[in-house]
Amino acid sequence: MIPGEITVAEGGILDLDAVMSVMDDSFDPSYGEAWTAPQCAGLMPMPGVWLSLAREGQDVVGFSLARVVSDEAELLLLAVRRGGQRRGIGHLLLDRFISIAVSRGAERLHLEVREGNHAVKLYSRSGFVEVGRRKHYYSGRDGQVYDALTLARRVTV
Repeated sequence: MIPGEITVAEGGILDLDAVMSVMDDSFDPSYGEAWTAPQCAGLMPMPGVWLSLAREGQDVVGFSLARVVSDEAELLLLAVRRGGQRRGIGHLLLDRFISIAVSRGAERLHLEVREGNHAVKLYSRSGFVEVGRRKHYYSGRDGQVYDALTLARRVTV
């Protein structure tokens, strides 16, 4: 492996500690976006759910958690360690989500993201458009509330 090379592969419930470490590092607690370990653990064994891990060497530097139901796939979480952001890792994870979703029969992809999150640009560049908004969905520790944007795109199978 080349130093600095990022690989993306499937993960599982045994990777939950690494997932939580990335989530703790990447999600600013003031926005209230991060999931808890029990939330992730409860979802991971469900049918149609998959976890992808981005690694630099042996270190997990990012992950995505997604699910497919019928012909729709949802990107539930995507996170990259702060030190790894703006290096294309999020793009690799998003591309993997799209590829796996299509291989599992998805024709429509969707996700929710906090308005103002810099990842909105990544999703827009990948063809996602705003199709809805949940007012005051996220509640930060300081009492401030933020809208959730629902983004979607179609894929050709």
